[in-house]
Amino acid sequence: MSRFMHLAACAALVVISGCSKTPVQDACDRECLGSMLDRYLEAVVAHDPTKAPLVTGFRQTENAINVAPGRGMWQSVTALGNIQRRYFDPVTSQAGYYGTVMEGDEPAIVTIRLRVEDNALTEAEWYIARANDPGLSGPRQPGRPPANLHNPEYLEQNPPPQRVVPEAERVDRASLVRIVDSYFDAITSHDPSVALVHKGCGRAENGSPAPGGDFLPPAPPREGQAAPAGPPTSGTQPPQPGVGSRDCMTGLENFNLSMVAARRIPLVDEEAQIVLATGVFIRRPGSPTPRNVASWWFVIDEAKIRTTYTAMFYPPPQLAVPNWPPYDGNWPLPESVVPAPAPAR
Repeated sequence: MSRFMHLAACAALVVISGCSKTPVQDACDRECLGSMLDRYLEAVVAHDPTKAPLVTGFRQTENAINVAPGRGMWQSVTALGNIQRRYFDPVTSQAGYYGTVMEGDEPAIVTIRLRVEDNALTEAEWYIARANDPGLSGPRQPGRPPANLHNPEYLEQNPPPQRVVPEAERVDRASLVRIVDSYFDAITSHDPSVALVHKGCGRAENGSPAPGGDFLPPAPPREGQAAPAGPPTSGTQPPQPGVGSRDCMTGLENFNLSMVAARRIPLVDEEAQIVLATGVFIRRPGSPTPRNVASWWFVIDEAKIRTTYTAMFYPPPQLAVPNWPPYDGNWPLPESVVPAPAPAR
């Protein structure tokens, strides 16, 4: 592909893939992307950025905060966890990891997105969920389960697939993107009929399932938690009683959400029929419910969403999220940062 053709394609893909302005000179196929992802993960576990082919100016964020090589997860990760899923997109030259990493004895649930350009790593974007992180209702309370639904045990028992879908059973790349967009359009419009989902679609958020779907079993009660009358309330979907007739779209009409802002689809694994999307949930005006920033891994079968798995976090109001082009800023900036204009006289 010529430089001109790449730039033209890049301009068309910028919102879908976060496409870089710099043309990718050397293609990186699935094998290449897998090798680069493994080298990066091995370097992180070794606490040694020199073991990975990082470009000068390599950019890494961890829950939207910029981190220099050698800091943050480079220091804390001691091993990969029991759940390791790897997905690849040769079209945008990006690789993804979803699963767990160990920080000493503690597992964190993570999404990692990597970009490869000219046989080097230029970007790493981390979404991290830890057991003691705040959740929809604030900090974790003593003796209670994680406030952010962190549940690596359930995720280990019910992980997303690592698979190769036969070509005859796949839908094309553009269709995969449209299917994922339909999910967010349904949430924003509060109309479940918009979403291209299987009846009984399942949803696991930071490892915890929302009861009611047919494709993910319910989670047993955890220490400090009574058997729930309804599902955990994560903030990316409304509460829904755990009955088999309900699924990932139930209760959408009354869900406390104004918009899904800063939506991106950076990685489409056509071979696995799995798509990575990211976005910011903005609540209704005046609501005290915090924003949350999420990565979603959509598992698509027969041109519909069967399950989705997330790694998400709840940012403080002043944090700029997602902090990746083309959405570098906050969504929206709170009045504490940008005061409301004075009324006209």
